[in-house]
Amino acid sequence: MQPFLMFQGRHAEKAMNFYVSLFDDGEVPEVTRWQKGEQGAEGSIKLARLRGAGQSVLASDSPVKHAFDFTSSWSFFVDCASDEEQRRLFAELSDGGGVLMPLDDYGFSKRFA
Repeated sequence: MQPFLMFQGRHAEKAMNFYVSLFDDGEVPEVTRWQKGEQGAEGSIKLARLRGAGQSVLASDSPVKHAFDFTSSWSFFVDCASDEEQRRLFAELSDGGGVLMPLDDYGFSKRFA
C-alpha cells in the first residue's frame, strides 16, 4: 500500500516541495504533469512521488472537483531523533495550518502531536 495525498486547486507541487524541505533525505524523484488536452489543468501534478523521513508518498492535483478536502482521519508518524527535531517539525508543519493535537503528553506517548 502507498500513502496518497490528493490536492485540489494546484496545491500538490507547493505541498510536496514544503514536505521534502523538512527532511534531510527529502526529494521528489518522480513527477508526471497533466498535459494540454488532458482532464487536469495543464502543468499541474498528474502523479508524483515524494520521499522524506524514509517514507514514500504519492501526490496528485485532482482534475475532479470534490465536496471534501483533507481529512483528519489519517496521519503520518515521524519518529524523531530528538526533542529539538520534533519541536522544529511541529512548528514548521503547523505554521499556517490547524493544529488538532498540540505537542504534549497524552499518556500513550511522552511527546506526541
